[in-house]
Amino acid sequence: MLASILASGLAVGAVYALIGITYNTMFSTSRVMSFTAGQLGMLGGVFGSLFVLRLGLPVPLGLLATLSCCALLGVVTEVVAVRPVLKSLDQHLYVLSTLAVALLIQHATALEWSTEPQPFPRLVGIGAGIWDEKYWLPVVACAATILGLEYLYRYTLVGRAFVAIAEDNFAARALGLPERNLRMASYALAGAVGALAGFAGGQLLLAFFANGPLLNFYGFIPVALGGLGNNRGAVIGGLLLGLFQQAANFMVGGIFSSVAVFTLFIIVLLARPQGMFGAPAARRV
Repeated sequence: MLASILASGLAVGAVYALIGITYNTMFSTSRVMSFTAGQLGMLGGVFGSLFVLRLGLPVPLGLLATLSCCALLGVVTEVVAVRPVLKSLDQHLYVLSTLAVALLIQHATALEWSTEPQPFPRLVGIGAGIWDEKYWLPVVACAATILGLEYLYRYTLVGRAFVAIAEDNFAARALGLPERNLRMASYALAGAVGALAGFAGGQLLLAFFANGPLLNFYGFIPVALGGLGNNRGAVIGGLLLGLFQQAANFMVGGIFSSVAVFTLFIIVLLARPQGMFGAPAARRV
């Protein structure tokens, strides 16, 4: 039982962590919490099943096509739901605009794909039991993503421009950085990360249109627990959330496991509103 909890908990937690990174990547350049993050994860599973299982593409090509489609959808989200809001005096309208896009994606997927969970293909064919690929693939994808983002932000010009926009977009614009183009690129990157979450976790979550709201919520918890904008904190928070959720499923099961997750979430936020790894916001007076 302990081995099953660890394997499933780490796998599910890695998917949540990737959705949390998707939130952070979109927020860093726009200061907007886009509620399409979970839908991107859902589409990663749907497109993966479509390209690999139905259309018969090789797994690498299916993965590339899935990442490309979701990256394009990330750019569309920035143009349609985020950019007009940033020009408005009431920028909190992004809650409605991104939520409207998320609902549109979910219903369009239900109409064009299916309202029933669809199977997801085996991708590598390695492992069995607790070492099955459906358990270790999400963990490997999460590790590769966080390492890739660390390299991007530390050692590339584009990554440093992302960091500059995230820290002070006014100063970055004054220095001549193309804020709009960088914001679009960050949304494309976020779309690819969200797609990777759904693709790597497809054998656990299946290709199901209703995964969107689920991933939206459970992917936001690692962001809140780890500190907004902190990718490392999101990874740690996501893995801890997955382990706690699976342990609660084994011990109490059903709706009570969700109640346990909500209770833990509220307790942590009451104790540390900035998250476990976030720093308190300082205000100059």
